[in-house]
Amino acid sequence: MKYGIFAGLFWALDTVILGIALALSPFTDVAAFDVGALVSASILVALIGAAFHDIFCALWMLVYMAAKRRLKDTAAALKTKAGKVIMLAALLGGPLGMGGYVIAIHNIGPGTTAIISSFYPALGAALATIFLKERMRPVQWVALFAAMAGIIFMGVYTADSQATGNVFLGLAGAIACVVGWGSEAVFLAYGMRDAKVDNECALQIRETTSALIYLIVVIPLIGALPSALNVAFTSASAVIGLAAALGVRSYLFYYRGIAKIGAAKAMAANISYSAWAVIFSLVLLGKVPSVVEIICCVVILCGTTVAATDRKPEKPRAK
Repeated sequence: MKYGIFAGLFWALDTVILGIALALSPFTDVAAFDVGALVSASILVALIGAAFHDIFCALWMLVYMAAKRRLKDTAAALKTKAGKVIMLAALLGGPLGMGGYVIAIHNIGPGTTAIISSFYPALGAALATIFLKERMRPVQWVALFAAMAGIIFMGVYTADSQATGNVFLGLAGAIACVVGWGSEAVFLAYGMRDAKVDNECALQIRETTSALIYLIVVIPLIGALPSALNVAFTSASAVIGLAAALGVRSYLFYYRGIAKIGAAKAMAANISYSAWAVIFSLVLLGKVPSVVEIICCVVILCGTTVAATDRKPEKPRAK
């Protein structure tokens, strides 16, 4: 359970700092992104931000695994069937999930995005129950839905009255996020059942695959290479690098949680990021939460803790 909670904590930090980066130039300069791309500026900003995030994550994991002298373990894991499954998970969680998440934030705002994206653990838990035969006790399902209700209520309370962009595009992005993140964890859990693919090797495969897909397929396909180059050597890029370092820390906890307690419970714990984000927004941005937000945070943290905690076996009584 603790791995999922820490994953949520570091993901919240990642989210807040990534938001700061996307509010910096050149992301706020429409002209910098009006250089022959085949998509709208809002999609372009979101995809380039997501691409840089995963590229930095891949670089941080390369440094991390090299320092631990484990690059050969990742190479060996890639040759297995489980390694190929992790690569598929990378496509679901990276370009589909993360790309959809950022597109949704840019078009329908973080509040509405939080409402919709909070359903990914429910989808993932259902898939894990069907395909991986994982089990959650009734009280854990109740706690999970209580946490989701807290996220939804907080999203409704904080959502802007008017959308910031294309509503249909934002909704499509949020749904893609739910499908991508919900199914990603199931594939990861399946892949990490192989002893040759531990959580660290799985994460390096995931981040490297996602980064390469962005670099080789997504960015060239949408004509975003000139815009990406405008971002590459800026302070905004450096801030994304910082966010990605925190993201890697989050992913390491998250992947270990999936390996230890299963996909369903790890996802349940991970959505605690919605509550942690409110706390870090206060600390880093000076945004004081309302009473409603504080109550929602308590519900979310309590719900995710119960949903991800297994009941300890009773100790035998002394005769």
